[in-house]
Amino acid sequence: MRRVILVLAALAAHASAQAAPITDYVGTYADGSHHTIEIVAGKTLFAVVDGATYALKVSGPDEVTTVNGEKIPFRRDIAGKVSGYEESGQFHRRLSTSVSAEAAQLAYPRPAGEVYRYAIPADRHDGIAVGSIANTPLGVATADAIVAKISDGTYPNVHSVLLYQNGRLVMEEYFYGYSAGRRHQLRSATKSIVSALAGIAVDHGKLSIDAPALGLLGLRSPANPDPRKAKITVCDFLTMRSGLACNDHSADSPGRETVIDAQPDWVKAMFDLPQVNDPGKDGYYCSGGVAVVGRIVENATKSYLPDYARTHLFAPLGITDWTWNYDLTNKDTEYSQIHLRPRDMLKLGLLYADDGRWHHRQIISKQWVRASLRKQSMVDDTEYGYFWWRPWLNVGGKPVYVRAAQGNGGQKIYILPEYRLVAVFTGGDYNAASSPMNKIMIDDVLPKLMAAYPEATTPP
Repeated sequence: MRRVILVLAALAAHASAQAAPITDYVGTYADGSHHTIEIVAGKTLFAVVDGATYALKVSGPDEVTTVNGEKIPFRRDIAGKVSGYEESGQFHRRLSTSVSAEAAQLAYPRPAGEVYRYAIPADRHDGIAVGSIANTPLGVATADAIVAKISDGTYPNVHSVLLYQNGRLVMEEYFYGYSAGRRHQLRSATKSIVSALAGIAVDHGKLSIDAPALGLLGLRSPANPDPRKAKITVCDFLTMRSGLACNDHSADSPGRETVIDAQPDWVKAMFDLPQVNDPGKDGYYCSGGVAVVGRIVENATKSYLPDYARTHLFAPLGITDWTWNYDLTNKDTEYSQIHLRPRDMLKLGLLYADDGRWHHRQIISKQWVRASLRKQSMVDDTEYGYFWWRPWLNVGGKPVYVRAAQGNGGQKIYILPEYRLVAVFTGGDYNAASSPMNKIMIDDVLPKLMAAYPEATTPP
């Protein structure tokens, strides 16, 4: 009997030493705290966590590497079957060799053999006018090219494309199992919505962004005492210039996103950080700052932030299907992000494109909208407003500036009034260095519009 066991073990070891097909790793795995991770194989291997996809690259026998460079080894049982994987010293058992239908759809952009034919977006009587792309400078060929490149993987992991040009939604396409009725996580594009709520509170006389933040929070005696902490204003957080030791893009920063997310009180954790710069001086990307602004808006309005959003922003826009698990503690597995349908993301873009108006109703003041989209600071060598980005795209050697709400994975609301364009993208390219959405803009959309509007200039 012992000899049989040794033979089986040898066979299992031999199997794991060979280049195993990626389908060997497909399945549902335990991830602790009653959560699961699904590993799916399409053209490549990827993990699905809470609907988000993360690329995995086979880097050795029974080993994959994440986009962050972390190596994840798999284990096999005595029969040579994958039994689980190890990560950070923990073993995650494979619960099943199958995955959910929703996860399986994320493997391919469109069903095999499907032939695309452009169609005018549906009129859903939601306040968004629709029309034909054939009546715009973009033309049907642009829609054909975008869909073809998403379908063949040239533009990977694009979940939706919505193009609103010259007053009408002229392209609305979904991929990887997504649809017009399905909500999508916004990630850090949520910050721009928090900015809108801060602006509404300012408009209603509830808040001044020049007020010191500490006094609005009622926090006393934060750790690492520094007199400069009392001088940090709401505006400093909106523009990523608090001066606290918070930089999401530095692995050594004590205030980086992953560290703050693990704390029982994100707002207190922010003010407990060391003060390393004067407030209002240098900009560093700091996700913890949006928790501070959100809490301040709650205190100023005496409202739970999602309730305030429902009453003063979403309801006036006709946005009814959304989720926002807002907690600001380490119990929040959604990291306080909003889930919206792409057409509702478009409504927010149209609201800002029209100086805060929606169908002649002023929801946010023109002054706040313009200040939000104007350069207020520099973050990661990019112009930054009030939780809104101002990146530029290189189109044929010419810089084209964009006003953008954007989040990890490719969640984007792009506003380009000089080209009469609002573009919305959602995607699953999480933690990746590439941006297929930017490629769509650079290669397919903007060249046509720049030719049609040669005198266009970026507003301040």
